[in-house]
Amino acid sequence: MEGITEFVSTINGFVWGTPMLVMILGVGLFLSFGLRLMPILKLGTGFKLLWSGRIPDKDKQMKGEISPFNALMTSLSATIGTGNIAGVATAIFIGGPGALFWMWCTALVGMATKFSEAVLAVKYREVDDNGNHIGGPMYYIKNGLGSKWAWLGTAFALFGSFAGFGIGNTVQANSVADALNSNFGVPTWVTGLVLMVLVGAVLMGGIKRIADVAGKLVPLMTVFYIAAGLSVIVVNAAAIPDAIALIVHSAFNPVAAQGGFAGAAVWAAVRFGVARGVFSNEAGLGSAPIAHAAAQTNNPVAQGLVAMLGTFIDTLVVCTITGLAIVVSGAWTSGENGAALTSYAFSHALPMGNYIVAIALSIFAFTTILGWSVYSEKCVQYLFGVRAVKPFRAIWVIVVPLGAVSSLDFIWLLADTLNAMMAIPNLIALSLLSPVVFGLTREYFIKKRQQEAEASS
Repeated sequence: MEGITEFVSTINGFVWGTPMLVMILGVGLFLSFGLRLMPILKLGTGFKLLWSGRIPDKDKQMKGEISPFNALMTSLSATIGTGNIAGVATAIFIGGPGALFWMWCTALVGMATKFSEAVLAVKYREVDDNGNHIGGPMYYIKNGLGSKWAWLGTAFALFGSFAGFGIGNTVQANSVADALNSNFGVPTWVTGLVLMVLVGAVLMGGIKRIADVAGKLVPLMTVFYIAAGLSVIVVNAAAIPDAIALIVHSAFNPVAAQGGFAGAAVWAAVRFGVARGVFSNEAGLGSAPIAHAAAQTNNPVAQGLVAMLGTFIDTLVVCTITGLAIVVSGAWTSGENGAALTSYAFSHALPMGNYIVAIALSIFAFTTILGWSVYSEKCVQYLFGVRAVKPFRAIWVIVVPLGAVSSLDFIWLLADTLNAMMAIPNLIALSLLSPVVFGLTREYFIKKRQQEAEASS
């Protein structure tokens, strides 16, 4: 096991080195300026489309299987998970408060990335043998870039198939088992078996059942967690100005050791801020567009405007709540790490704060297992066809309890490594297909302005 860990660590250091950070932020900046900062400027339009897309189109005038709202909730079910609670805490524990600043930067450019992914996913989606719409990076690589790039789509699907078992399955199950064991004394194997049953019950209903569950659970738990986090911040309201100043200052300056904090260089803040930001909101990984490809819509840009809200909600709202709670409470100097650090911050401000974190993490992680099952399933389907779906679902369910009793450190390391390997083919495709995104976006807003002018005349 030591040899395997050392091998994966070597790969991790390579794939999360300077080139990867430059690629993620560089492609995001390129798309942001190519879109003339549209994702930020049109945030309100995105929320309007999300609200109007709550109701499924039963008349089938729109192509797709799930409503635009449920497509986003499925995407958020996969993104809002341990990354928002344990991932943010880990970034601050290793990189200092400045890591939160770099998470914000990753999210701002990530909105353009997520928008572009969804636009391409809907533009180049296909219909499978069962009559369902399927899409994602492997399809927009194949259909958008042509046969000479097909190997890149296959590489993404291969990485996505395996990455899901890390980031979307075992990491989540392990975090739930650890949280419930630490706070409620529930044996890890019991948590694993219960999760297995619950996941299996939902998974066998396919993306429609997963989307229905996500559409109900994700908004409810997100509001609950945000309310609890804001309560922690309000209790420590006097410390907010100094906390924000500390976050910005330590993003560009080394942080000295204090209390249980070992100190951190600027590079650590950048690296872990970007890495945990991507781990949380998944902008650039190419996972979210797989869910958005099934949305009931006839316009790729409209779904892109809904999709980009995922990055905004996940990082600029939920991760910020976690990060600020940790910094304003002073918990970041406690020496705690991961979910234990977030629990420390909440429990010192709220009665039973640690239980709130444990419950939130458990439900978020459960929905993440469901959301990522869709992603990996579609990758497996791309590689092996529709017949591989049922065997995949069975294996996915069986792996859940194994993750609950495994080593957390190695699973985090493996998931982090596979994240980067998924991102590489997707970022290449986004760069090469950016003219398509820019063209469709211009057409959409020109047509929209014309319609508004005609309506007002």
